[in-house]
Amino acid sequence: MDAGHTVGAADVLARRVADAMYEQDDASRNLGIRLEAVGAGWARMSMPVTEGMLNGHRVCHGGYVFSLADSAMAFASNSRNRVSVAQFCSITFLRPGRPDQVLLAEAREQADAGRTGLYAVEVREEDGEIIAVFSGAVRRLGERTIV
Repeated sequence: MDAGHTVGAADVLARRVADAMYEQDDASRNLGIRLEAVGAGWARMSMPVTEGMLNGHRVCHGGYVFSLADSAMAFASNSRNRVSVAQFCSITFLRPGRPDQVLLAEAREQADAGRTGLYAVEVREEDGEIIAVFSGAVRRLGERTIV
């Protein structure tokens, strides 16, 4: 939970939804992505940079950084138990992810406009340095993740 954040019913629901989603999320789990925290409209996830994720420059391939950010957005956007899928995403890489680090992605809702939601995600190194900024839009499908 965020420091100073009071846990309410919306955050309890967000955790229930996240647990149900994570159990089914083979892609995130297979990449070593872990759900660190979640609340209404936000999520924090982590991913270790492994040897198999390094590109020809021996830094984390951008596709893995994108996947981490996309997963964080997925958990943030579904946190209110409204099935949401990515509609548009972009990422700006600022510096490389290094081998043997754990990257942290925090997604925050910027706008909820009915069937469309906008999200901002910052991906950081363990020391807090931002390595990428991701923005995305999701489409709400009108379904629930959990009953």
